[in-house]
Amino acid sequence: MEEKKIKYTVEGYEKLQEELNYLKNVRRQEVKELLKEARSFGDLSENSEYDEARDQQAKVESRIIELEYLIKNAEVIDTEVVKNIVSLGSTVVIKYKDGIEKQYDLVGSNEVDPFNGKISDRSPIGMAVIGHKKGETVIIETRSGEKEAVIVDFFKTKN
Repeated sequence: MEEKKIKYTVEGYEKLQEELNYLKNVRRQEVKELLKEARSFGDLSENSEYDEARDQQAKVESRIIELEYLIKNAEVIDTEVVKNIVSLGSTVVIKYKDGIEKQYDLVGSNEVDPFNGKISDRSPIGMAVIGHKKGETVIIETRSGEKEAVIVDFFKTKN
């Protein structure tokens, strides 16, 4: 069975690779040194420093496995493919009927950071605007009902 691909912007994919590189080449070595130092304290059965270092080692190794999986199954979206419609990798400015204007970066579901305006292509706003053009009116399906908004502008997010 083929693995389902996980969509990423170029920026999101590069962040995964940077984190993996850091964990493999820097953090792994730091934890190895912590283990070595903790072993030097003697009896491992009552050595909290050793236990803590082993916990850190387990977390690092677990995250490395997770990142390798995400990278292996990543589908990097070329934001230059579709220039005249909103797509993954776009920054979109929408204006609601009440006059409020908002700007969002459309990213893959693993890159979401709503506090910094990064929303998923699978979010209600993302699903409403993808495939549309500047000036078009879209209907955003929310829990509290439908909201109408106009796409004021959009551009490709810098990677």
